[in-house]
Amino acid sequence: MGSFRVELFTEDMPITAYNFIDLAQNGFYNGLHFHRVIKDFMNQFGCPYSKDANSNRAGTGGPQGGTVYQVPGKDSVTRLKDGSIPDEFRNPGCPKYSNEPGTLSMANTGAPNSGGSQFFINTVHNSFLDWFDKSTPSQHPVFGKIVEGMDVVLKINSAPVDRNDRPKTPIQCTSIVIEP
Repeated sequence: MGSFRVELFTEDMPITAYNFIDLAQNGFYNGLHFHRVIKDFMNQFGCPYSKDANSNRAGTGGPQGGTVYQVPGKDSVTRLKDGSIPDEFRNPGCPKYSNEPGTLSMANTGAPNSGGSQFFINTVHNSFLDWFDKSTPSQHPVFGKIVEGMDVVLKINSAPVDRNDRPKTPIQCTSIVIEP
């Protein structure tokens, strides 16, 4: 389908952004498929079970628990036993980035500290998912945005899906390259 370029908010959302960078640099995302695509809402990606595009477990996995990654200028972060990371938005002064079109947001189960490797790309403004929007219990922190290739993101969002929102024709990410 093509490629897109992302700017990560490493200064403002370092725990979440460097989690993504660590996973990408270690090849975690290579070969995974978009496992949930909801038209005019979002595209979800990052579950290790989605390596098999037809896995019924896609959407339930994350990185290995207990693994450590570095946040430059700060301490290292150890992923929790289930592979999740601390909710950065609970820290005082966390910026209030809204879930606008083209933003990357951490997926989670709704429980505190449950984000790991899965994220979604918003294709419309989903402000009700903002961690600071109290109209719903959803709390999904934005940690980056698409800066090139939004047309590809929208092509993915228009793909025909099955009853579980899984693309009928698998959409695979072959690799993610982190540039300085």
